[in-house]
Amino acid sequence: MVAYLDAAATTRVLPEVAEVVLYWMTEDFGNAGSRTHEYGTRAKKAVARARESIAANLSARPDELIFTSGATESNNIAILGLAPYGAEHGRRHLISTAIEHKAVLEPLEHLQSQGFEVDLIEPGPSGRVSMESVLERLRPDTLLVSVMQVNNETGVIQPVGELAEHLRATPTYFHVDAAQGFSKLPDDLLTPIDLISFSGHKIGAPKGVGGLLIRRRGRNSVPLTPLMFGGGQERKLRPGTLPVPLIMGMAKALEVFEADRARWLEAAADFRTRLLAGLEKTRFHLHGDQEHVVPHILNLSFEGVDTEALILQLKSYAAVATGSACTSASYTPSHVLAAMGLPMEQASNGLRLSWFPKQVENLDVVEFADMIAQYQAGIISA
Repeated sequence: MVAYLDAAATTRVLPEVAEVVLYWMTEDFGNAGSRTHEYGTRAKKAVARARESIAANLSARPDELIFTSGATESNNIAILGLAPYGAEHGRRHLISTAIEHKAVLEPLEHLQSQGFEVDLIEPGPSGRVSMESVLERLRPDTLLVSVMQVNNETGVIQPVGELAEHLRATPTYFHVDAAQGFSKLPDDLLTPIDLISFSGHKIGAPKGVGGLLIRRRGRNSVPLTPLMFGGGQERKLRPGTLPVPLIMGMAKALEVFEADRARWLEAAADFRTRLLAGLEKTRFHLHGDQEHVVPHILNLSFEGVDTEALILQLKSYAAVATGSACTSASYTPSHVLAAMGLPMEQASNGLRLSWFPKQVENLDVVEFADMIAQYQAGIISA
């Protein structure tokens, strides 16, 4: 069986979650918006319970959470939805980083074409944006700062908790794309971040469901304008029939992951240690500040090796990726590694290995490292 080393892209749905999803698809299959019968009532109550439990995980109130199709949609609602308020009040300056996911960078590019000024910070070789580099760019007309919690390619953790504490005292709103850190690094997300985007499928929930936390500042909510219309669901910010089975699946996945998180993090770190020990027989460069990195994502390049060719060589043995699944069709150098100022050979040949501990139990680390070493030495070829 091919070992799965692409958990930063998505994960296998947990068995307990699949059970819950199937139940709400085939038994209690009502529409949460139907008010004239018990099927609808039960669905509505179930969604309310899920909303309450997920919001509580983020130390928020249920009415501060809306369900979406995932972090990409949440990012768009947060960034584009705030733009009309910024335009109306003469606040057209936006700060973000050059290492964000395309689901943040492309909405920002769109706003730039509409007359907004976008300030993208490059982090340098560490891959970690400093708090000072953000704060020194703040201006009276800065509408929004958007910084991801964990970089999806390098696994480097950004200082979003510290930034939240500083930005809360300013009129600038703070958005965090928490797709990679949701539930894995919960403490950062309990800080006063205004807008938090997340997906369920990074923690064993189905694809197609996520959320946007819209945290109040006192009595005031973030002034978002909806991007779509038609029904008024989700505080009129995200219309459409709620995907009850997916929402219930995400709530269950979060429950399971929360109960297992300490063991999960320990197992992920143990696999990382064993993997790096095995790879010592190869010549490689690690990318990003290894003192501030999640235990389940590793980004590296092998000297003298074309990564795309190596991936093909490993295809029948392990599922690996060069970076974000959303840009995997493109063979251009990683925009993340390029923004870190890495040499072109490294930026063009970054390999991302990411894992859920239980999904790599079948991987023989020594054999995996041997294959790479032999390929690097020219003993085996594509």
